[in-house]
Amino acid sequence: MVRKLLATSDDWTLTLLRLMLGVLFFVHGAQKTLGWFGGYGFTGTMGFFTGMMHIPAPFAFLAICAEFLGGIGLIVGALGRVAAFGIATNMVVAVLMVHSHFGLLMNWSGQQKGEGFEYHLLVIAIAIVLMARGSGAFSVDRALGKSE
Repeated sequence: MVRKLLATSDDWTLTLLRLMLGVLFFVHGAQKTLGWFGGYGFTGTMGFFTGMMHIPAPFAFLAICAEFLGGIGLIVGALGRVAAFGIATNMVVAVLMVHSHFGLLMNWSGQQKGEGFEYHLLVIAIAIVLMARGSGAFSVDRALGKSE
């Protein structure tokens, strides 16, 4: 099972997808975990998720971890399928709980009270590719998968 989890090709296009998604979610996760990049940090994010959003604390914690640790995992290509699954799950929940009410498109004109879910669909699609194909070239998964 571990062999299948780590198995990946030497495909540089997977590496490109993995790195882009990893960097973006590291930044989002660092906002929520460390307060970097204008974020509220762990305590502030937990308070928002559990208070305003009514998300149970264990799920709020998992969402924060999925973004921060998933971003790091994707950057280095370690357990890329697991990281991509966590990020995809976060995005599905975000669409269902928040963004579906605002439609597909972003709030380009500033006329609606929130953002649509087009970004989330792109993230989900990229995550599905990474879950299906693995981390690609220059990844911890590839290095470990070769040695087994």
